[in-house]
Amino acid sequence: MLASLRSVFSLMLSTVLMMVGFGLASYVLPVRSVAEGWSTLVISWIATGYTLGFTISCIITPKFVARVGHVRVFAALITLLSIAILMCGLVVDWRAWIFFRAISGFAIAGSYLVIESWLNERVTNENRGMLFSLYLITTMLGTIGGQYLVPLGDPTNSSLFILCGVLFSLALLPTALSSSAMPAPPAQAKFDVPGLYRRSPVAVIGAFLAGAMAGAWLNLGGVFTQKIGLSTAEGATLLAALLAGSAVSQIPIGRTSDRMDRRIVMVGCGIVGVISCLAMVAFVGSGPLALYLISAFVGSVLFPIYALNVAHANDLARPNEYVEVSSGMMITYGVGTISGPLMVGPVMDRFGPASLFLVLAIYFAFYAAYAAWRIAQRSQHDGLVAKTDFQANTVPTPGTEAVNAMNQAVRPSELIDDDTAPPRTS
Repeated sequence: MLASLRSVFSLMLSTVLMMVGFGLASYVLPVRSVAEGWSTLVISWIATGYTLGFTISCIITPKFVARVGHVRVFAALITLLSIAILMCGLVVDWRAWIFFRAISGFAIAGSYLVIESWLNERVTNENRGMLFSLYLITTMLGTIGGQYLVPLGDPTNSSLFILCGVLFSLALLPTALSSSAMPAPPAQAKFDVPGLYRRSPVAVIGAFLAGAMAGAWLNLGGVFTQKIGLSTAEGATLLAALLAGSAVSQIPIGRTSDRMDRRIVMVGCGIVGVISCLAMVAFVGSGPLALYLISAFVGSVLFPIYALNVAHANDLARPNEYVEVSSGMMITYGVGTISGPLMVGPVMDRFGPASLFLVLAIYFAFYAAYAAWRIAQRSQHDGLVAKTDFQANTVPTPGTEAVNAMNQAVRPSELIDDDTAPPRTS
């Protein structure tokens, strides 16, 4: 185990530095946007640039990695990250920020892919759970730590933007100077979303809704904290509480879904989401402690539901289809993240910041209702050979799911390899 930790130490160090920069950027940008007086609709356009770049990178970056290798691509992407955030501090214009954030989204997605595919190369079946748990902790602590840097500076000048650029640049050094052998190029995945929908409608619709909700929160959550009058420190704590709720709930939700029809768990998560989001709307304006607690309940279902849908889609796949299925889920989720800010931004402009959670409650309600309808349409056992194991994710992104797909492709023992099995739908 110690040998494995030593082999990935440079990766973990690069990851924590990159995620500190990511956490700082993801909070300082909406704070600065609000300070500039930009409308929530304009901020949602900026967020859409980021999610669009992120999704495109999931398709394009593996081709660059296959051509020139992980280290060179990672160096180029980190450079783009640093340039993009520094340009945001230099050119404070929302039209320019749409372009800069698209570059950031492209670069961060590719960086996830490089780091996680490298990590997958170093783990074995014996230590996979422990090392990926360490990775999950590293990414979360780094993100939270970055968010708490915002209250230490002044978002209305360029100092925090410069600090973010420095952090991204530092993240390059451990991996660039590592003596470890480079991992093999990632698999080139096929995308067949229509075919995936015919096989598992609830997984595809659920992935889209999960992406829309996550995209709305990740890009407009900081705006919400500013608009309701929280200080930057209180806003950072609210964002951290939501992430903490996600971290605590992933394993219980996953293990529960391993033991029953996952769609029942989807219904339960949707109900919890509706109740907690409506509670947030009701308690806006109250003390921050109540908001922290409620946000943890929102987070307990906001992010884990994507991994739940991925697990359900893989339940209905043959072993040689894992990459194709997960890649289709990745694109569906990415499209959802693009739509989320565009849908929620205008609503927040019209009805106020609390309407963010009202829209999330509607999404959760539709998520639960659709899963319940699919349960009524078809038994969970139709065409199912054996269930795959639920895998906890980081804050889900299209980039991380691409790597999860590659990881699943080399672990065929979870299902019976039956190429003659009939098409499975659920």
